[in-house]
Amino acid sequence: MNSVNIPELVKKGIEDVKKGKLVLIYDAEDREGETDIVMPASFMTPRKVAYFRKEAGGLICVAIHPVAAEKLGLPFISEILRNVNSNFSSLRKIVEEKGDLSYDKRSSFSLWVNHRDTFTGITDRDRALTIKKIGEAVEKVLNGNSYDFYTEFRTPGHVSILRAADGLLEDRRGQTELSVALALLAGISPVMVICEMLDRESGDALSKANAIAFASERDMAFMEGKEIIEAYQSHCSL
Repeated sequence: MNSVNIPELVKKGIEDVKKGKLVLIYDAEDREGETDIVMPASFMTPRKVAYFRKEAGGLICVAIHPVAAEKLGLPFISEILRNVNSNFSSLRKIVEEKGDLSYDKRSSFSLWVNHRDTFTGITDRDRALTIKKIGEAVEKVLNGNSYDFYTEFRTPGHVSILRAADGLLEDRRGQTELSVALALLAGISPVMVICEMLDRESGDALSKANAIAFASERDMAFMEGKEIIEAYQSHCSL
């Protein structure tokens, strides 16, 4: 790893996520132009779910590596809806099409789930449990073990799973792929919790300047997508 060209803030981000700390990732001006709070799923707690709710305010999602998604049987929700039978054919009309998203070709959404040991699924405790169990599922299948996702979880639920693109940053450069790439750079299980940061006053995406200030005040790593891409490409070229 020492021979890989890694920007200083990405180095800090790598060391922080190894310890389960929160980091910030800004995608790009020509994408969503949003900053997400990010952390490894294995370190999730009810207190941290509350922190995501209060300090970020967006949608709390779990981004997973495409190989893990394939092994767990987790397709894109758009694929499911495009293949519904004739009884629900009208659902095909609602699936996003080319051009619907001005900043991207498609979204990363897979299933929304609750772990079967949860009650309603929405409480901080319930969401923390579901997120940690998703993390355990990913780690198991990537280590070559079998795992029956459909007996452990149920849908619909309150935790959104995001499936990274098959080629990761070569195919797509969204928060899903950036966070999974960061996990790979850190050598940890590629299953990350991400949540968009919203401005409390306007309700819009938190500005980049305010996100940088937020990170600085809390000694968090603030990384730009282009920095993670640079580090990841350098890592893959070795």
